[in-house]
Parts: sequence; C-alpha cells; structure tokens
Amino acid sequence: MKRDYLRVFDFDKQEFLFILKRAIELKSNKDYLKYPLVGKCVGMIFEKPSTRTRVSFEVAIYQLGGHPVYLSQRELQLSRGETVKDTAQVLSRYLNAVVIRTFSHSIIEEFAKWSDVPVINALTDSHHPCQAMADMMTIFEKKGYLEGIKIAYIGDGNNVANSLIEASALTGAKINIATPQGFEPLEESVEKAKNMTEINLFNDPYEAALDADVIYTDVWLSMGEEQHTEKKEKFKNFQINSILLKKAKKDAIVMHCLPAHRGEEITDEVLDGPQSVVLDQAENRLHTEKAILEFLLNL
Repeated sequence: MKRDYLRVFDFDKQEFLFILKRAIELKSNKDYLKYPLVGKCVGMIFEKPSTRTRVSFEVAIYQLGGHPVYLSQRELQLSRGETVKDTAQVLSRYLNAVVIRTFSHSIIEEFAKWSDVPVINALTDSHHPCQAMADMMTIFEKKGYLEGIKIAYIGDGNNVANSLIEASALTGAKINIATPQGFEPLEESVEKAKNMTEINLFNDPYEAALDADVIYTDVWLSMGEEQHTEKKEKFKNFQINSILLKKAKKDAIVMHCLPAHRGEEITDEVLDGPQSVVLDQAENRLHTEKAILEFLLNL
C-alpha cells in the first residue's frame, strides 16, 4: 500500500526516527553504494519558486539512481483547467513518485487521494515536512540528542512552525512558539503535539527564548505576502538579534530555513555568526530527502 508524506504526522515516531537515522547514514556514505531508485522516475511539480527544495530534490533523486522530471505550473495542463484528479491519475501511470510544491494544502491532499504512487510535500501554505526533517537532523548533529532539547521558534506561525511543532512532538523536543497575537500556528498541530511533548505559546519573544538550546526563525512574510506591510509592522519586535540571543543558552544554535530577509527577522551579525548553523541545515535537506524517497519507494 502506497504511503505519502504530506505532513510530519504522516509518520509515527518510530518511522520518523528511522528515516532520520538513515539520513545520517546517507550523509556519511559518500560512495552511494546503494542505488534504490535505479530505473525510477520522480515527478517534481512546482507551482512556487524554489532554490534549496528544487536543487536538493533533483540531486537526491539523481544520486539515488533515479531520474527527476521537473514540471513547472505553466508546463502542465493544470494551468489550462485540467483537474487535479485527472492529472494525478495520469502521472501515476508514468512516474514512481511525485514531489509537489504548491499553495493550498488541500491541493496536495486531493492529488494524493487520486495518485497511485507516493506523494511528497515540498511545501504548502500549511506544512513544510521535509524542512522539519532536516531541522531535526541538524539539531541532532549539533547537540547529540533530541528528546528534551528546548527549541524557541520566533516569528510567524506559518508552515515551517507547524511542521517544526509536529517534528518536536515525534522526537520529544520541547518547543516554545513566540508570535504576535493573531499569528499563532495551526491549532490542530498544537493540540495534537501537546499530547506528545511540552509546547508553549508566547507573544513575548524574549520569554520564549529564555534558556533555549535552539533559536529558530523564518521570514515574516511568506511567498505572496510581500506587499503586506501592515503585517511586517506587527513583527518588528520579533527579530533574532544579539540581544535576544543572549536570553538563550550560551551554546545555543541559530536556525533559519532560508531564504532570509536580512535585517528583518534576523540580523547579519547573528545569521553569519558563530552560532548559526543555517548552511548545515540547508545541506541536510539533501540527505533527509534521500532517506524519505528511499523509505517511501521501497515499502
């Protein structure tokens, strides 16, 4: 029976940790002695622009022995009114898996409903599960453990925050979320996570950052929101800077999923500073995506 990865909670704790361990193994093996995707083609439907997600998935598929088929929105009949159902059913006849980066989460759910092959969420407005897997890999590399680690996410309660909450729940990490009032993460993700780990919501970023092992942020304005200057004004006190960083533990690491709007949600001093692990975090997208592909295509 085919499996999809549309949100972090599509995996249980055992599966999530297994894939995480496998990603670490794949990173250490530069020879790629196993090629589990030989003779397989993976479609990549991208309705949103991308740097890290597109490149990391294309390289991951190639290094596992498969062939990536990149499909932008303008190259598909979806742009001319073909239904998601028809597209999913047809592409299932050609491809072994489909990676989708789109807007509404309901689109990828509809696609997965009609697809006979695994569907992987490369970002929707509600979830970014591949990013969360790479985040947890990076924290484990830098800290040596996940259960009990204290993460402080400062900024918009967006797709990255939702997936980070769910990943924290599966790994036993504690997580504080600090957002302006009205910009909290999905209530559904928060409520389910509360049954699995410690999660706290704040409107004060300095309170959330206190004694944190990890300080994490993302852009205040997601794709399509760039003109919402009123929203940006509400986030002006939620910047990751040297003053806020002092509230965390001395050996805290700083994370950002990138791209960053330097001088807005994070300062150059912190982003380029010795506590920043954003480049390792970006690299680990490659290794975790390999592990996810291998897992889903070899069930």
